[in-house]
Parts: sequence; C-alpha cells; structure tokens
Amino acid sequence: MTSKTTNGAAAPWLVLLSVCLAAMTMPLTFTGPAVALSRIAADLGGSPIALNWVTNAFMLTFGATLMALGALADNHGRKRMFIVGLGLYVLATLGAMLAPDIVWFDTLRAAQGLGSAAAFAGGASALAQEFEGSLRLRAFSFLGTSFGIGLAFGPIASGLIIEAFGWRSIFVLVAVLAIAAALLGLGTIKESRDPDATGLDWAGAGTFTIALAALTYGVLQAPQSGWTDPLVIGLLAIAALFFAAFVIVERRVGRPMLDLSLFRFPRFVGVQFLAAAPAYGFVVLLVLLPIRFIGIEGMSEIEAGQLMICLSGPLLILPLLAGQVARWIAPATICGVGLLIAAAGLVWLSLTPPVAIALVAPLVLIGIGIALPWGLMDGLAVSVVPKERAGMAVGIFNTTRVACEGVALAIVMAVLSGFTATRLTAEGTASSVDAAAAAQLLVTGNVGEAAARLPGAGATVLIQAYETAFDRLLIVLAAITIVTALVVFLGLRRGSTVEHEAVPVPVCQEG
Repeated sequence: MTSKTTNGAAAPWLVLLSVCLAAMTMPLTFTGPAVALSRIAADLGGSPIALNWVTNAFMLTFGATLMALGALADNHGRKRMFIVGLGLYVLATLGAMLAPDIVWFDTLRAAQGLGSAAAFAGGASALAQEFEGSLRLRAFSFLGTSFGIGLAFGPIASGLIIEAFGWRSIFVLVAVLAIAAALLGLGTIKESRDPDATGLDWAGAGTFTIALAALTYGVLQAPQSGWTDPLVIGLLAIAALFFAAFVIVERRVGRPMLDLSLFRFPRFVGVQFLAAAPAYGFVVLLVLLPIRFIGIEGMSEIEAGQLMICLSGPLLILPLLAGQVARWIAPATICGVGLLIAAAGLVWLSLTPPVAIALVAPLVLIGIGIALPWGLMDGLAVSVVPKERAGMAVGIFNTTRVACEGVALAIVMAVLSGFTATRLTAEGTASSVDAAAAAQLLVTGNVGEAAARLPGAGATVLIQAYETAFDRLLIVLAAITIVTALVVFLGLRRGSTVEHEAVPVPVCQEG
C-alpha cells in the first residue's frame, strides 16, 4: 500500500511531521497550567471556580467547536483551517503569557482551545488524505505518539521552566512548536476539500456548543452553590434542552454535522466509547495529580513532573507498538485489555500511600493500560467513514474525546469536592456549608486558605480528608473504566482490522 500523494515520497511524512508538531503542543498547553496552578493563583488571584476554568476553558472550546471546525475544514480547505488555527493558537498563547488577571487568562485559554481545535481538525483531516490502508493507521499511530511525547515531557518541562523563569514562560515553548508546525505545513500540506460539501450545519453547531457550555458551567458551579441552587438547575436544564434540540436538528438537516444513524453500528459506538475512555481513567489525573502533589503533598514542580512522567511515559512507545501488534491481534482485544490494566492501576493507586517511590508502579501501570489503545484510536476513528468525510470523522471522534475530557474534569472536580466535604463534616470539625467551602479550596490545592476557613480543623485533618476522598474517587474512576472496557470490546470485536468495517457504512455515502 502506498501513499496517494504525487509530491514525492518524502512529502506525506513531512505533512505528518507538521501535524505531529502541532499535536505535541496541545498536551503541553493542557498539562503546563495544571503544574503552575498554585503560582497562577498566587499571581492572578481568582475564586476556586475561576481557577477551575484555567483548564476547563481550554477543554470546553476545544471540545465544543472541534466537530464544526472539522466540517468547515472539509468545506473550505484543510490546509487553510490548519494554518489559521495555528495562527490564532499562537496569538492566544502569547496573550495568556501576558494576562494581567484571571479573567483575561481564562478568556485567552478559551481562545487557545478554539485555535487548537481548528489546527487539529484541519491537520488530522489533511493527514487522512495523504495515507490510506495500513499506512494511514501507522501515520495516526505517530500522531498518538506525539500526544504521548507532549504528555510525558509536559509536566517535567513545565516544572523546570517554572522554577527557572516563572509560570508565564511555559507558553514560550508552546508558541515555538506551533510556529514551526505552521511554517512546515505551509510548504508541505496540499490544499484539499470535500467536493460534495454543502456548508456548515450552523444550527447543529450552535445547539451543541450551548449545551456543552451550559453543562460544564453548571457542573463547575454546583460544588460552590449546591445542586439545588437555581443557577445550577437552570444551567443543567438549558444543557438538556439544547442537547435535545441538537438531536432534533441533526435528524432533520440534509447534511448533518453528526450523522446520528451511525450509532446503529456497534463498531461506531465502540469507537466513541473508546474516545471517552481516557477521560476518566487518565486525563483527569493529568490535572488532579499535579495539584495534589504540589498543593497538598508539598512537592516541588520538578518532583511532581518526574512522577507524572511515570504516568504518561508509556505513551512514548506503546502506541506505535500497539499499531504494529494490531496486524495480528484484534484492536478490540488490545483496547479492552488495555483499559482493564488501567483500571487495575487506578485501584492500586487508591491503596498506595502518597510517598513518591511507592507511587511509581501504579502510575506506570495506568499509563501502560491507556497507551495500548491510544495509538489505535485515531486510525479507528477515520475508518468508519469514507476518507472524503475524514474531517467529519476526526471531528466526531475528537469532539467525543475532548468533550468527555472537559465534562469529566468538571464532574470529577465536583465529586472530589463533595467527597472531601462529606469527610470533613463526618469529622465533626465544620458545618456542611463551611466544609463545602474548604473542600473547594482543597481541590485547587490551597491548603492555607482552607485551614483559615476551618481554623478548628488544622492542616493535617484537612489533608487526611482530601486523601481519603481522593482514594474513594479513584475506585469510582476504576469502575467507570471497567464498564467502558466491556462496551469497547463488544463494539469493536466484529472486525480484527481497521479495513474490515470501513466499507459497510452506507449512511455516510455521498449523494
């Protein structure tokens, strides 16, 4: 099987390099502020909700716009979307570096997410045009490895940069890589479009974005205001209303942004669950663990970064290996077994004391479990539609992935806060209202202010309550990961290779 390009043997691999450089910046953008959160809070201030938006603003705009931008890339040009997205991404990154307060910072983080989504949608769908068959699976395995490199070295690189130059400097590396990706892409990526494209499904894009934003905001607000607060109830009601409107729109529009009839196919359902799988078993830990290690356990940024490499380091090697092994072992088996391994690691982590050397093995096990399906995900995603609709396929899959990550992070933060508040109330050291307020501060790693809010408790009691709640949370995450593993295995088991089910998807045929 050979590449379809006519620009020379090296051209497709230069396109791959450009897209991989861009992809590498995205986990750096995600993990860097998590490592720097305590310093960002000290410098810019902000309430616990505002500090939660440091991560969620990026995740929300990325997840909410990715599917629409994938459709726009198919309509108006994949290369154009890639370059324009990287331009916005670089400008927002440099702006975040200079942000004067938390409101500006969160706003620019949202702009980063929008630019990142445009670059990823354009780059990944352009990549799908350069390769086919086994080479496409291999190319997307490299893309998964690029994310692994960013995840593996992001925390330690951010820690070193923060200690040497301050938290604002973490954005310089991101900007440099993005600029390099844009310059390389300008010279190597061929412009391509879907010849049958009819325009963006604006109604679908609007209803989906509003629904996802309202859901995320409501979940973030709930720990502070309570689940019965009128604002929280109103936001969740808006989310339900607009999700229902989105389904109605997509069922009626001639060329939907999300073809809902695809959900009749078990393989498509399995791929979407696979997209969501890392959210609860891995991605939330990329934010929660640095906050715990630095804010709660008192580690330095470099020490926390070293431990985070144990979690994300397997993504440097195993995605590529899984892509090769998939020629002999069914992707359903690789993905299902990997997720079960990750669940075992989560349970082991819940039983491990917060001592650096003891944490290494369970963190590595979680990383191994997630890394096995990681390299197969994007290749499986583009296999469910014809390559002319690759932008839609990439958009649907990564919208599911990133939207689930954003919502999962908001939900997990709320659950951890609730578990911590319940523990503090059970200790008899505070009322439920004061315990909830202190728990919100602990979830952002602010032990000092939490102790000031509950002077009768003391830092030791607060930390013990947080650690107990964290261990309980890990068990919940393990249970979710086990259920997801079963659904993924059952959904994907009908085909042993990507090509087996690439053809019988008649609902996606053009015409």
